[in-house]
Amino acid sequence: MFSRKPIITSTRNYSEQIHKLKNALQEAEAVVIGAGAGLSASAGFVYDGTRFKQYFSDFEKKYGFHDMYSGGFYPYSTLEEHWAYWSRYIYINRYMDAPKPVYDDLLRLVKDKDYFVITTNVDHCFQKAGFDKKRLFYTQGDYGLFQCSKPCCRETFENEDIIRSMVKQQKDMRIPSALLPVCPHCGNPLTMNLRSDNQFVEDKGWHMAAERYENFLRTRKNLRILFLELGVGYNTPVIIKYPFWQMTAENPLAVYACINYDQAIGPKEIERQAIYIGADIGKILQQDM
Repeated sequence: MFSRKPIITSTRNYSEQIHKLKNALQEAEAVVIGAGAGLSASAGFVYDGTRFKQYFSDFEKKYGFHDMYSGGFYPYSTLEEHWAYWSRYIYINRYMDAPKPVYDDLLRLVKDKDYFVITTNVDHCFQKAGFDKKRLFYTQGDYGLFQCSKPCCRETFENEDIIRSMVKQQKDMRIPSALLPVCPHCGNPLTMNLRSDNQFVEDKGWHMAAERYENFLRTRKNLRILFLELGVGYNTPVIIKYPFWQMTAENPLAVYACINYDQAIGPKEIERQAIYIGADIGKILQQDM
């Protein structure tokens, strides 16, 4: 239903757009937050540059990759090497706090509102910041969960204790073989619960969160809703971006607000209901709202 040509707003002066966002937030009867990788990047969870070198300079020197994503896909010769890398990766991106208080600032803005969060991020930053876990839907998995690599079951397994042990006990970029994670049901290797192929396990918790999200949308669909999209790109636009556009178009009381450093855009059909801010999310959230 949307035209192919998007609206691209100016990135030079945000004062008017910030004022609109402040009013939309104050007037909203419900807020639906859609969060992508740009939100965590604003919070300091970057995967290259200084942060990569701080934690993975030894891997860079030995294997020749230069960012965390590339390291995750590297064909390590052994599982001991694979899990030495991944345990360190998970530890710093799941169990360490974000370097900047962006998620705390976001919670400050919505904690007294009727809100729900849908996110493609897997770093658990929302819950660590204090968001109500019953108002969160992590669609693409969680760095804090393992699943069977087969998979033999629709079950996931908490990994914090074993990840901390792997980080503590690894030596020369290898973990002890005794720490290799295996499925308690079939004995096959465990892997990350991340949506990368059709083997992704949607466990009971995933389905409960999906149902809560659908119920939230269904019971508020005629209210004055703010669809607040933060740092969502075009890798998986059908999860957050396109549904937000659609629901805004169907509800004349709704407002769609997009804060994205590079891609603050939207369709012409919702132009009168839209707010676009092409800037760093963290800086915008620190404004007096």
